[in-house]
Amino acid sequence: MIYRLLADLVLILHAAFAAFVVFGALLVLKWRRVIWLHALALAWGVFVELAGVVCPLTPLEVHLRRLGGEAGYEGGFIDHYVSALLYPAGLTRNIQIALGLAAVLVNVLLYAWLFARRRPLRE
Repeated sequence: MIYRLLADLVLILHAAFAAFVVFGALLVLKWRRVIWLHALALAWGVFVELAGVVCPLTPLEVHLRRLGGEAGYEGGFIDHYVSALLYPAGLTRNIQIALGLAAVLVNVLLYAWLFARRRPLRE
């Protein structure tokens, strides 16, 4: 029972981290100091997607699920949870790269907007 709960907590943390990677720049609008934490999270998230490595939270969750008597799963977090919703045929390497680039694009646009708002226009 405790392992299943811990696995669920890791899943929630993982999902929150993934959301922070993609949309964390929105928090920077409210709390400027978050920019450094978000920059690190974004770098890690993009690295994981573009390099094709597995985030350490995935094997931790799988291990906890197995200890709790549940079946683990193969592949990564996005492949198992997100891909199952968005891409039923499975996550391909091209889709994984596109997700990484999408995270970069979303955040570049958000940061560009943020910095454009911050600086007054000069004539």
